[in-house]
Amino acid sequence: MNEPYDLLIRNASIVDGTGAPRFAGDIGIRGDRIARIGDLSGERGHAEIDLAGRIAAPGFIDAHTHDDRLMLSNPDMAPKVSQGITTVVAGNCGISLAPMPRPIPQPVTPPLNLLDEKGDWFAFPTFASYIAELRAKPAATNCALLVGHTTLRVATLDDLGQPATAEQIARMRALVQEAMEAGAVGVSTGLFYEPSVAAPCEEVIETCRPLKEFGGVYCTHMRDEADHVVDSLEETFRVGREVGVPVVISHLKVVGPANKGRSAEALALIEKNMANQPICVDCYPYTAGSTILSADRAASSSRVIVSWSKTLPEYAGQDLDVIAHKLGCTEEEAIRRLSPAGGIYFRLDEADVQRILKHDKVMIGSDGLPHDASPHPRLWGSFPRVLGHYGRLLGLFPLEMAVYKMTGLTAKNFGLKDRGVLKEGAYADLALFDAETVDEAATYEKPIAPAHGIEAVIVNGTVVWQDGRPTGSRPGRVLAREAQEGGR
Repeated sequence: MNEPYDLLIRNASIVDGTGAPRFAGDIGIRGDRIARIGDLSGERGHAEIDLAGRIAAPGFIDAHTHDDRLMLSNPDMAPKVSQGITTVVAGNCGISLAPMPRPIPQPVTPPLNLLDEKGDWFAFPTFASYIAELRAKPAATNCALLVGHTTLRVATLDDLGQPATAEQIARMRALVQEAMEAGAVGVSTGLFYEPSVAAPCEEVIETCRPLKEFGGVYCTHMRDEADHVVDSLEETFRVGREVGVPVVISHLKVVGPANKGRSAEALALIEKNMANQPICVDCYPYTAGSTILSADRAASSSRVIVSWSKTLPEYAGQDLDVIAHKLGCTEEEAIRRLSPAGGIYFRLDEADVQRILKHDKVMIGSDGLPHDASPHPRLWGSFPRVLGHYGRLLGLFPLEMAVYKMTGLTAKNFGLKDRGVLKEGAYADLALFDAETVDEAATYEKPIAPAHGIEAVIVNGTVVWQDGRPTGSRPGRVLAREAQEGGR
């Protein structure tokens, strides 16, 4: 008999993250790696888990998060590990916690206040200092980090309502260079948001120039996801072509009743351009989005839930029309009284959500806002909802495809070597779950709830979630992007 494994998972139904059919086997883990997969019935482990035929899959990779601060303020990462997530991609939508080389202006400019309303956490003058803090105080999950263009604008410009000057672009580009040297995997933009609306495409292209040298990615919350979605897609493709890097279209959707059904048009355009340049897409499995509360977004929504309010915090979790009635005012006046605040907006068509979700090149991202008082249920429920509601119940795709969209596809798109697959020699990031019961528990009414059916979650060979709670272990690492062709 060989030396015992550190952890031996017996009698698993293995879904390996490649899309291949599941197969029965055991998994032997030594240190932070998978040592053996096969029939290990004659072997033993210092610790053992008998799955009795339940699923062993690669740990899920959340392609779109705002967990930059959560990893430091709540390092057990319960909203994520409870649903099987072992790696988060943070710094999306142009919003990153670093770098902030000068005191952050007060009050904190929306949407940066989604990470930290007071600004205390924007204390990292360089991206390297932020990464050093994450390494000194690890979280339960791994992370891959983007540097946000809106953060760069707030750190550099005095007037966010204007395009950056050549000198300001040079300063932002230097910050991108420093971030990529420190270990960032790319740059994100939030051209939809007020602090970056004034940024022309040329500003984005010139700021992102260092990405090519490092083989980084360009991720974008596009300028418009409604009537001008096609124009925004074309702008996104242009940035990728001119900088010479892959692009990631964040939370692809078509917003508003007038655009119902246009997901087919958007996907066709994306597929056409995929033939000429590397394009990736993520989405979340819900018909409601969540961001800063505003009158224009509320006006185009069939329902609005207030997720947090600085001035009237007691109304978090209630519908806007109910709040307006209680206050005896119009909804627009209620928004004014509640602000600064966050909102959950029902603006998407279910058929569009399903069409995008089903596409075999689309990754899964939660886009959860972890610091909201009453968050969108996607924070706790996105990945089990894909497996349960959309996979098992609605039959949108087989389990193997659902897992691939959460693991192997995402690891490939972000260049995360030896992650997202179960194979000998790969890192031991695993989600162990019951395919018959896995589903979201979080709802709009009760949004903070661990998923159903998640047995255990393992990060770098260490169990971080078991028996319905965090174990207290924090083995997470800051992941680098594997150099791609044309990178260094």
